[in-house]
Amino acid sequence: LQFLYFIARPYKQKMAHRGFIRGSKVLLGAGLGMGVSVQGFAQSPDCSMTWELLKNQNSNTSNEVIKCMSNSNAFATLSKLEGDLMVKRDEEDEQKLWKGVEISISRGVLQKIPPPVVTKIDVVGKTPNMVADFIISKLDTSKGCVVVLQGMSGTGKGTTGTTLLSKLPNCVTWSNGNVFRSLTLLAATHAKQEGIDLKDNAEKVLTSENVAKWMKMLSFHKTGDKKYDIKIQGLGLDVNVSEVQNTLLKETLVAKNIPTVAEQTQGDVVKFAAAALKQMTDDGMNVILEGRAATVQYVPTPYRFELIMNDSQLLGQRRAAQRVMASCFDDFKKGGEVPGKSAILRKAKSFCDDWVKV
Repeated sequence: LQFLYFIARPYKQKMAHRGFIRGSKVLLGAGLGMGVSVQGFAQSPDCSMTWELLKNQNSNTSNEVIKCMSNSNAFATLSKLEGDLMVKRDEEDEQKLWKGVEISISRGVLQKIPPPVVTKIDVVGKTPNMVADFIISKLDTSKGCVVVLQGMSGTGKGTTGTTLLSKLPNCVTWSNGNVFRSLTLLAATHAKQEGIDLKDNAEKVLTSENVAKWMKMLSFHKTGDKKYDIKIQGLGLDVNVSEVQNTLLKETLVAKNIPTVAEQTQGDVVKFAAAALKQMTDDGMNVILEGRAATVQYVPTPYRFELIMNDSQLLGQRRAAQRVMASCFDDFKKGGEVPGKSAILRKAKSFCDDWVKV
């Protein structure tokens, strides 16, 4: 549920790799009329950016950045690039997930099901508290439940999930990430013990029989009052995920093989997650599950919400604002400064200017 922020040069290289920048020139959106100059901030009289607001690094900060930069052609350019990149990445991710689901169906792990009913929430003009309160009004909080949040990148799923976490009793978030990492660790360990490379021998290693055997080496168990953990037990391993999630599960052996394993095991991980979620909700816990429709549709729950933005332009603006505010905050923090509004806006203008220079 976190964003990654890149400094200008590596991010520019990434954009170039994805086709948004050619040579040293930024490709501008057709018909936008964006030049290299940035209009003065005096034309944004409602701007009320402060150091305290910048330090918060939340949705209020990004909304203020968008307002303060409303007359900046450079910010509009960056917003267009960010929006295009998000759409492209979401489409690619969705295709990969559906491919993984189809593989699981062909293996007999999953079955085709009709799309479940989803409540759509247009988040434009709504605060995270407003969205969370609407969702809570639809829940039966007398017992545990699973709340599914889905939607495009940039629609606020992470912020909404965090807000729900603070408002709902006995509430936790669930991520399939550590399940995929645990399964990948077992697959990579098996390949290493066999003396073969997992990527080069994926078809041989990731057989239905092997995957089923490894899934039995994963168990979800209660460790205390409202506390749970995943245990990995097999192939010489005997550890709890909480003990190794920042060490063993982050090593290169796991990281480099996750895409290969994930493509073949979407169904196995979803079934494991569904069973774990049921165990927690039977214990009276509320669980927030964020994900893509392709996989979360297999988790039984009547509480499904899709966050949407009918104003598609705002998607790019929000991501651009997040980049601007993160860069400004980091620069001022490193310099030990406590800047005023003018200094913050000059820094924001400078950041955006870098993206429209030839």
